[in-house]
Parts: sequence; C-alpha cells; structure tokens
Amino acid sequence: MATMLSIKDLKVYYGSIRAIKGISFEVNEGEIVTLIGANGAGKTTTLHAISGLVKPKSGSIEFCGHNLRATEAHRIIRLGLAQVPEGRRVFSKMTVMENLQMGAYARKDDDLSKDYDMVFERLPRLKERRRQAAGTLSGGEQQMLAIGRALMSKPKMLLLDEPSMGLSPLLVNEIFHIIRDVNQAGVTILLVEQNAKKALEIANRAYVLETGSIVMSGGTKEMENNEKIRKAYLGG
Repeated sequence: MATMLSIKDLKVYYGSIRAIKGISFEVNEGEIVTLIGANGAGKTTTLHAISGLVKPKSGSIEFCGHNLRATEAHRIIRLGLAQVPEGRRVFSKMTVMENLQMGAYARKDDDLSKDYDMVFERLPRLKERRRQAAGTLSGGEQQMLAIGRALMSKPKMLLLDEPSMGLSPLLVNEIFHIIRDVNQAGVTILLVEQNAKKALEIANRAYVLETGSIVMSGGTKEMENNEKIRKAYLGG
C-alpha cells in the first residue's frame, strides 16, 4: 500500500508547553488508522497540525507528496484532505443543504448534484432534514452533517476528531458504521477517538498517544490483546 500521510519528528509548542514531542507515524492509502489516548494527550493538536490550523515548531508533514507545512490551511483541503472537527461545528443557522454547499466551497467544479446524491445515499437522514436549520438537528444528526459536509469536498482522506463525543451508544454504533462505509467507498481515514474499543473495532492500525508522545503502535488485534491497553483504555 502506498503511504498517503507521513509525519516525521513532529513537535508542536503552545508557548513554552511541549504539546507534541517529536512523534512520527504514517497512514497508508485505504486504511483506517486511529490515534487513541486520554484527554490532553495531544490527539486534536496532531490533527490541527496536519490540517494547518496550528503551526508546528519542527518536523515534516507530507500528504500525497505535498509538504503540508509549506501549504496554507485553505489550500490543504484542495489537496484532498478534510477534517471533521471535534464538537461538529456545523453552521447552526444555515440549512442542511447550505452546510453541504459550504463543504464544497474549495472545489473548482460546480456540478454538485452527484455529490449530494452520494451524501444522501450514505446519510439518508440528512435528505429528510435537508431544509432544516442545522442547529435544530440532534447531536447524532449534526455529526452526520459534519461528515457529509466534509465528503462534499471529495476528500482522499478524512481526519475525524472525536466523532462519538456526546452521543448515545445506539448513535455511536451508527456513526461508526458510517465511518466504515465511507472508508470502504475509498476514503482513507485518520480517526481520533476516546472510545478506544469502538475505534479498535474498525481500524486497521493504532497509535497510542500519552502526553505528546507515541508510546505504542501496532495492528488493532495486537492492541486489543495487549494487557496494558486493555487496562488503560478498554476497561479490561
């Protein structure tokens, strides 16, 4: 498999605080790779560094051969890398359709009809709610909309930040089913998720972040069977 995303010796500081302490990892085309770890481990900061929302102090970030450290955030999405942010961040006063249109803002083509059909086929509840203001949707529906909005940019890779946060167990299962479906349709995924059990169920590989450092990595079956991982993250 070709390497799609390559991170080498990435360091991110917030003032004098070292948030990311020289991490290296990669994501291959077609994979679901998950970053797991406790609150404050640096998972979201890692995603923000990849998508250009925070500037690293040092290290390299390459996506499909492009140097992302030298690329402005609004241009990164045009390379085929889209982020679904923590907390969903939908435009609450806009309708579902208007939110989806915003997801396509960086595209140079304006024929969106096939893409609306694709989103509505994968996320049929959005079609039912397409004229509703996004702020009136349930938490699960807003998460679906955030994913649909990102898909409208026609990404090669999705960065997903805590997609299960605040959702009921039933909706968590539905969201993870959607993530797997999107991946099977050809979108590579880097998943940040505190629900390590669900993340390991759908991912190919995992990296464990603790206080800004990668302390363990491997295939998800290996992780699920690791006693330290079970005790720290799986409640076992």
